[in-house]
Amino acid sequence: MKRSVPVNEPLLDGNEQRYISECIETGWISSEGPFVERFEQAMAARLTRRHGIAICNGSAALEVAVRALQLEPASEVIMPTFTIISCAGAIVRAGLVPVAVDCDPLTWNMDVSQLAAAIGPRTSAIMVVHIYGLPCDLDPILRLAKDHGLRVIEDAAEMIGQTYRDRPCGSFGDVSVLSFYPNKLVTTGEGGMVLADDDMLAERCRSLRNLCFKPERRFVHDELSSNYRMGNLQAALGLAQVERLDTFIERKRAIGRRYQELLSDLPSLQLPVARTDFAESIYWVFGVVLDDATPFNAVEAQKRLAERGIGTRPFFWPMHEQPVLLEMGFFAGTKCPHAERIARRGFYVPSGLALTEEQQELVSAAMHGLF
Repeated sequence: MKRSVPVNEPLLDGNEQRYISECIETGWISSEGPFVERFEQAMAARLTRRHGIAICNGSAALEVAVRALQLEPASEVIMPTFTIISCAGAIVRAGLVPVAVDCDPLTWNMDVSQLAAAIGPRTSAIMVVHIYGLPCDLDPILRLAKDHGLRVIEDAAEMIGQTYRDRPCGSFGDVSVLSFYPNKLVTTGEGGMVLADDDMLAERCRSLRNLCFKPERRFVHDELSSNYRMGNLQAALGLAQVERLDTFIERKRAIGRRYQELLSDLPSLQLPVARTDFAESIYWVFGVVLDDATPFNAVEAQKRLAERGIGTRPFFWPMHEQPVLLEMGFFAGTKCPHAERIARRGFYVPSGLALTEEQQELVSAAMHGLF
């Protein structure tokens, strides 16, 4: 019988069960429960922010964050093309125009050298998205934003616990966003958070999270929003996870280093950059890219690995090639060759926190069997 290795399996062997049992025993399972505020405070403190606003998922957190900034309607938001569609969706739903920038072919993050040329008279913000293991090079991005009076939306969903020049990712944006999906370094099953330092901005995020209820008259509304609240059960899980974040980071880096050793003899694979001058990779996922001489693409590689019981996931498909966005009239004529290439030739292998050394050996054997 083939032994399977899932692409992700979280670790839930800390205080998760105890905290969730407390929710059930006290009857506090809704968003009114005390673990929500405790989780918000713990996460904000870890990332050196004044405010954390817990949200039902990361995509919703992006939508709350973008709307909270009240950017000029139909203005442009520069974003990486190589990211998840939640980022573009939040921009479009807020009545704004996404402008795509290609990725760096080595780090897979937004190519900051292309950023200045993308800024125009209608630009109102830059959405920074840290990808897979390394943070974006933030210093030049923040300088450009300051020089042009632009707001910064930081998506640190994949970078919980990572730092840029020793400062926490998630602490750089006017608003920053986290996701707590099961493959993240902190999970609540589904969940997200908006982080901010500005008191009024944080209060607006809380209002948008909660149907824009007015404190003085709960069921009288001046603005439409939705219910984006996080429940107490989710927050209890998240608090237990935050308590072990340093252990999780150490574990992720150990998994990444071991893969680097196991796969370094495969010349047909581009492995992740281990470090830059501003960060060591956190290896949120361990991505690989097939070289151009390999006679098959990522889809075929994933199929062959699945036949060997190895779970994988494809790389992001570029925003400027998304059918739904093209049909809406966005990204006409945009070309981003690096993102286009790695989307077709890149995928990531099992790298969840519960991954064992034996499972990594199985993955390595299967990867070697591809060539």
